[in-house]
Amino acid sequence: MRTIQFLTRLVMVAALAASGTAAHAQAVEGVSRTSIVVGQSVALTGPGSSLGSAFHKGAKLYFDRVNAGGGVGGRKIELVTLDDRGNPQTTAANTKQLLDQGVFALFGYYGSPQVTAAYPLIKDTEIMLFAPMAAADEFRGALYTNVYSLRPGYAEEAAAITRHAETLGARKLGILHESDGESMAALDSATRTMPSMGANVVVNAPLRSGSIANSVDKAIAAKPESILVIGSASTAASAVRDLRAKGFRGPIYGFSNTGESLLAEELGPAGAGVVVVRVVPKSDSAKVPVVRDLIADAQAGQAGKPNVYMLEGYIAARVFTEALRRIPKGDPTRAKFRAAIQALDDVSVGGFRVHFAEERVASKMVELSLIDSQGRVRE
Repeated sequence: MRTIQFLTRLVMVAALAASGTAAHAQAVEGVSRTSIVVGQSVALTGPGSSLGSAFHKGAKLYFDRVNAGGGVGGRKIELVTLDDRGNPQTTAANTKQLLDQGVFALFGYYGSPQVTAAYPLIKDTEIMLFAPMAAADEFRGALYTNVYSLRPGYAEEAAAITRHAETLGARKLGILHESDGESMAALDSATRTMPSMGANVVVNAPLRSGSIANSVDKAIAAKPESILVIGSASTAASAVRDLRAKGFRGPIYGFSNTGESLLAEELGPAGAGVVVVRVVPKSDSAKVPVVRDLIADAQAGQAGKPNVYMLEGYIAARVFTEALRRIPKGDPTRAKFRAAIQALDDVSVGGFRVHFAEERVASKMVELSLIDSQGRVRE
């Protein structure tokens, strides 16, 4: 009898230890019975906030939709967002805080320097950084195996611009750029990719506060046939206005980080003929189901007029959720989530196609938007 009682107590102790271990593993992986905790460090204020906050808002709209419907497998997706104010050192500190808290995954960071600063903290772990709005080409290479991106890199954007300029007979290219980390990542891709495709970069000039006019003069003096402006919407708008005022009539281009709709709002009719890259559908294209859903959710949530950055966040959250839903029965783990992401093989997510099979970049979509004489964005 005593032997039976001893064995019974031994089994109970082992069961309690096992359940404690399981509970600890769940806490570490950011999963509880009722929630899946996802961490985000993004610029809600400061440099880059016009893009970062819009991305965050779009993602939150979709996660709120999912949670209102009961979540995924009865668990709600809790997005914990910390403001890094566009500062890479703050991004690293925020990331450490999120990891110490025990998040399931990292999600939707903004900025290439910010991703670079955060990555060493997850490099040798199972933690994924999903859908950063950062387009430095290096994140798509072998050194960043925990980064899974929706958007292609700046090399693809540079190639699309080069091909478009070539159709116009514009091979002599001028580049005007800001000197922040994201702009320099874009500049690096441009100066590597465009000459390899036949473009002749005749001038490369920085845009600095108080000296934009001097940089524009330098660019025009080199007699380019087209000009790529790399920088924030406000700085790019100042450069575009000065270029047009000084008689430059060739095509002017902007990368996706320049801000398609933001630049159009800054320029109005003065933006006529400016071409900007986007990596998601037009944010007012109601023929695309995911855009229709965003428009409806933004109206219901009084989130303002959607733009391409809000749409990118909304799509990122939808793809993230789709992968969670495809995890086999049982508690989600980071390893299962990665497998579910990698199994997304040419899947339509509300009309936006994603393909992660044997890839860490889901989409090759690079399209050009034209600002017309009314200051509106057209395909």
